[in-house]
Amino acid sequence: MIEDDLHIAEGIHLNLMLQGYEVIFAGDGISGLNQWETARPDLVILDIMLPGIDGLSILQRIRLVDERLPILILSAKGDPGDRVKGLALGVDDYLAKPFNLEELILRVDRLLKRRDWVRDPVPDSVTDTYVFGENRIDFVAHTAHCRKGTLSLTEQEVKLLKLFVSNRGTPLSRNRLLEIGWGYSRKISTRTVDNFIVRFRKYFEKDPRKPVYFKSLRSVGYLFDHPDPDPSGS
Repeated sequence: MIEDDLHIAEGIHLNLMLQGYEVIFAGDGISGLNQWETARPDLVILDIMLPGIDGLSILQRIRLVDERLPILILSAKGDPGDRVKGLALGVDDYLAKPFNLEELILRVDRLLKRRDWVRDPVPDSVTDTYVFGENRIDFVAHTAHCRKGTLSLTEQEVKLLKLFVSNRGTPLSRNRLLEIGWGYSRKISTRTVDNFIVRFRKYFEKDPRKPVYFKSLRSVGYLFDHPDPDPSGS
């Protein structure tokens, strides 16, 4: 559970423990990411407005690694637009504050039962690979097939490529990439993202000095995009 309101967190913690659940608590976004990476829980209860890193960035970071972990957003931001954004980013359930504890427990029970039903699902081949231009990324094998041949990708390269692919056509700021891809707070100043972009251009661009896929946007960050393949094959 990642929740910065101690009173709410204590109430949820106590009631879930009374139901037999083991609960790990974090009071800010950075600690929450660290707890998730260390404990690998069966479910995450996540607030949106958090110190350090916001809940939606945490949600996106988790989805880069685990697309099936049940995540329940519990937030005072009950606006329909916020719900739609959370669902679009891969949240499983959304409960607005104030909430009924009995309803929260029922939703937790339902999400965990559903996780058991799909614990060993058939892999989705659509999300296993991604093709653009003459390039193909295999996210399962951690390989890239490009003009340079077949390359082995690091875990961090795979995470960042997934982030770009899932946000195709959408500008991403350096801060946003650092938050989601590495779990850094917005106050961090580093050239890490730029170094990875240089690497990706060497992998996937015909001319790294004139990028077609991984483009720089002045004063914004980076944009990944490409034309859709011609269905006629011509």
